[in-house]
Amino acid sequence: MSLRPPGYQAQVHNTPGMSKQEIAAAAAQMVVDEGLEYGLAKRRAVRQLGLPSRTPLPGNDEVEDAVREYIAVFCADTQPAELQALRRLALQWMERLTLFRPYLGGAVWHGTATRLSDIYLQLFCDDEKSAEIALIDQGVSYEPRTVTGFHHEPVEVLSFHARCPELGETVGVHLMLHDLDDMRGALLRDTKGRVPRGDLTAVRRLLADIEST
Repeated sequence: MSLRPPGYQAQVHNTPGMSKQEIAAAAAQMVVDEGLEYGLAKRRAVRQLGLPSRTPLPGNDEVEDAVREYIAVFCADTQPAELQALRRLALQWMERLTLFRPYLGGAVWHGTATRLSDIYLQLFCDDEKSAEIALIDQGVSYEPRTVTGFHHEPVEVLSFHARCPELGETVGVHLMLHDLDDMRGALLRDTKGRVPRGDLTAVRRLLADIEST
């Protein structure tokens, strides 16, 4: 059961000196409670707080720190099991797509995911169309779209919903299709010195480490 009281709102104050940390706190609540992506959550937080649209926004690292704090206070009893369920589901899809060198990223990899979070897999393909063919062969209905990649280039994404029995609901899964040459850059450490995504071996190790404790 969540410790969050009914009608809880992030404790922020609409003052001219509004800090990025307070915006991050408001955004974090939306990320956890509504499953919003960081960018949208930050913009909505600015509007919710009645701030000018050009108010400087906190970085994603600041929002992630606020998400961890929010989870620790309000979701500590439920989030770990939800995270593990999502990691197991991600692993299943990585095993189904092993031919395309899948890597897990996002909140499910970094440990801030809840039952409302989506799964983000990066695939590194010799031929991007082959990944689409693989989904078709497996009877998966997907929606294609384009996002910005590692080097600010357009990257195709295949999105679909997958059933997660442990959570009793469907989860969004997004496959980002990268050229094989992009793999080296994709493994560079982030601003916190962390590996930004993990392969099959790394995800299996994450699950094994938790299950052995």
